Amino acid sequence: MSAVLEAIARRARETPDAPALTDGRATFGWAALDRQIADAATWLAEQLQGRSATAPVALALDNGPAWMVLDLALARLGRPCLPLPPFFTADQRRHALADAGAALLVSAAAEGRSVAGQAITALPLDLPARALQPGTAKITYTSGSTGAPKGVCLSQAQLEAVAGSLVEVIGVEYAGRHLAVLPLGVLLENVAGLYPTLLAGGCYDARPLGELGFGQDGPPDLARLVQAVESSAATSLILVPELLRGLMAALVQTGRRLPSLKLVAVGGAKVAPQLIAQARALGLPAYEGYGLSECGSVVALNTPGADRPASVGRVLPHLQVSLAADGEIVVGPAPFLGYVGGPPHKGAYATGDLGELDADGWLRITGRKSNLLITAYGRNVAPEWVESELLAEPEIAQAAVFGEAAAHLCALLVPSRPHLGPDAIDQVVARVNARLPDYARVARWRGSPPFDPARGEVTANGRPRRQVLQAAHRDFIEQQI
Repeated sequence: MSAVLEAIARRARETPDAPALTDGRATFGWAALDRQIADAATWLAEQLQGRSATAPVALALDNGPAWMVLDLALARLGRPCLPLPPFFTADQRRHALADAGAALLVSAAAEGRSVAGQAITALPLDLPARALQPGTAKITYTSGSTGAPKGVCLSQAQLEAVAGSLVEVIGVEYAGRHLAVLPLGVLLENVAGLYPTLLAGGCYDARPLGELGFGQDGPPDLARLVQAVESSAATSLILVPELLRGLMAALVQTGRRLPSLKLVAVGGAKVAPQLIAQARALGLPAYEGYGLSECGSVVALNTPGADRPASVGRVLPHLQVSLAADGEIVVGPAPFLGYVGGPPHKGAYATGDLGELDADGWLRITGRKSNLLITAYGRNVAPEWVESELLAEPEIAQAAVFGEAAAHLCALLVPSRPHLGPDAIDQVVARVNARLPDYARVARWRGSPPFDPARGEVTANGRPRRQVLQAAHRDFIEQQI
């Protein structure tokens, strides 16, 4: 049995009525959660009769108790789970289902089987079987840089090693109430939010994303997010950098504070030290981390007890990190099983990220190997470094830096407020340039509408897709001074 399921069963015996799970309305104690998982496992087994024992079950559900109960029921059955994030396009969703050979698609319904108080339906899928890696418990598809990303196969032991390490380095005293702000269909929230909370004995708050201010279309309602965090008395959150910036802006605009928070883990893209400092000045206990899907979402994390600004923290104790000769980060001993339909992955994983690792185990990310710019003067510049400095300024919402083989760098900038004029942005760029060496300064910039995931300009966690942006702004980027 998995360590998470064992922890739930133990607490069901020892503290059966203590709160384990809530959606802001209904609350389930440990014993009730254990029963819900067992009942859901029985129902799923019935739906899967006659199906291949290795074919995954896809979950296309909003955040809520049903999602986590079904996820844990699949772990109980030893059946692979295929989470489908709500931001996937229809093509990405179809690709994931077909690529993984899903046997069943579970989604919400007006009426149907009730799981943890939510009506759901299970649609059998007639898809060709696919070769999954032996021992696969979860298949995660990130939005990637194309419409057809690869499925990463992870075992339950690999997922729970990440969760167990997080409990170890953060401490059980931080297991209060964790509010799921990211979709549970995102591996980071599932493995770093849900599983550690259950292992440490906290209460997991999984309310529908719409109640947190995230609609189907349009920007998030960040004032509503502040209200939800405040009313839930959440003690921990996981955010991507763009959401951290938005939450900070909402706090400034409303004058409200969130004193219940003890830990806000930030990952998904490089974060400037100034942004972390600004967040903490607003009372947000923000701590940067680093990870990727092939390593179960988290490799390193700063914590309240071990924090070093400008780093992404110490490497988690179950992992071994080294640097290749060119500075590429290599994670071992065996962080994932392989990709769907591909050969098994053996040994350590070369991440494609560039970094520095000191003798005390603190890891610093300097950029992406494939993104590294070599200027006309032969200087190497990681665009993520310059972008993180730009994004530390409250006037900048999004940034993408270019300059391959050019004498000077240029940037596409999305202002955080539409009324900001060129003079104001010039002042921001000047402030940033004053913190950078000559070769990494931004010589030219162009204002841009918000980078749009629907146009393929940005990933779901805010990383710019450089080739798409470069093609759209080629006249500006290739302009010579």
